Amino acid sequence: MEKLVSISLLHRYQKDYVLHYENGNSSELLFLIDGLAKAYKIDKHDNETFLYYIYADSMISEVLEIDSEKLSSFSNIQLIDDSHVLSINYKKFKEYFLDNDILCKDFMREIIKRSLQLQSLVNREFIFDAVSKVSIMLHDDLKMFNKLKRHDISLMLHIQPATLSRVLSRLKRNNIIDIIHGKVEVIDAMALQEIYKDKTDD
Repeated sequence: MEKLVSISLLHRYQKDYVLHYENGNSSELLFLIDGLAKAYKIDKHDNETFLYYIYADSMISEVLEIDSEKLSSFSNIQLIDDSHVLSINYKKFKEYFLDNDILCKDFMREIIKRSLQLQSLVNREFIFDAVSKVSIMLHDDLKMFNKLKRHDISLMLHIQPATLSRVLSRLKRNNIIDIIHGKVEVIDAMALQEIYKDKTDD
């Protein structure tokens, strides 16, 4: 613990701060202590493409090559809320811990968590229809769904606002969700999960 503290710094950043840009390099391994961040990319038309959210107690850095002393960023990372970020010297972290088989399981767990997020991204963009996209967000990210404006959710899921409204109405009609004062409540989580699970099982 003392070694880890000796190579770490705790930073506080304000909402909207961009921690790093895609294709950049960093010598620091970043963890989100509290707050919220999002990963996104910019297309050739300068449009933002949302990838996934990063929640508290999660690794922010994208580890593409474990043997390198530098970390390359696949995406832009922007803070959505005021946040505390732990910055660890990656070269020394490798030397003190990973090269000595210490914290390896914890580190791999974080890398796997990111891999699962990317699997969800592939499903969302290439496999899921509009109903499945909305269902998985309601199941996995209900708090975020209710926090965001419907227009922003539509952009994030790459569906039309009218389509989002139709999907919500259909789910409510089927007694899977309820909408009270504009906020969604999940009534039947199993039924919600079955909607997108059927797609991944096909």
